[in-house]
Amino acid sequence: MCIGFPGRIISIDEDNFAKIEIGGTMREVSLDIVDDPVGLGDYVICHAGYAIHRIDQELAHEKLQFLKELIDNEIY
Repeated sequence: MCIGFPGRIISIDEDNFAKIEIGGTMREVSLDIVDDPVGLGDYVICHAGYAIHRIDQELAHEKLQFLKELIDNEIY
């Protein structure tokens, strides 16, 4: 099973890579296969170094809270 994580876009460079923030952790992902146009502040689902899907802020916060609960309760 694969898990995608929601991250907020912090910056986008000229090579179509974005720095994203996921629960306080910074990552770099490619925007080459994301399904919708994205910009700074948008949330994307990321997997294996790629942003694959843009999601709205409310859903992103809901998913991040769920992941936090899993980690806090050591359910993994």
